[in-house]
Amino acid sequence: VQLQASGGGLVQAGGSLTLSCAASGGFTYGMAWFRQAPGQEREFVAAINWNGRSTRYADSMKGRFTISGDNAKNTVHLQMNNLKPEDTAVYYCAAKVDYGLSYVAREYTYWGQGTQVTVSS
Repeated sequence: VQLQASGGGLVQAGGSLTLSCAASGGFTYGMAWFRQAPGQEREFVAAINWNGRSTRYADSMKGRFTISGDNAKNTVHLQMNNLKPEDTAVYYCAAKVDYGLSYVAREYTYWGQGTQVTVSS
């Protein structure tokens, strides 16, 4: 399975960005977004299962971030609103083939290349 992330960029605080992750090459049960800021561990953001009927969010992202899926295009989107400088990080999409929407990075088998999100104050 190959994952291609896109959509990062520079935005002012309070602004919005949408990240996309296109999957190809096989079935995945769930896809997720993680992020990693300099000097920090990789952090779970949100996850969605293959049919879009189940989602999971990190508590700090609830209400600001929305994960959605487009089955026809095998693509997952992360809509990020009201961005804050502390949201600055490299965002990675990840996929897992077994059941469950985990917040644990090591449970995801496939990873995209990461896309930089920078929020200026």
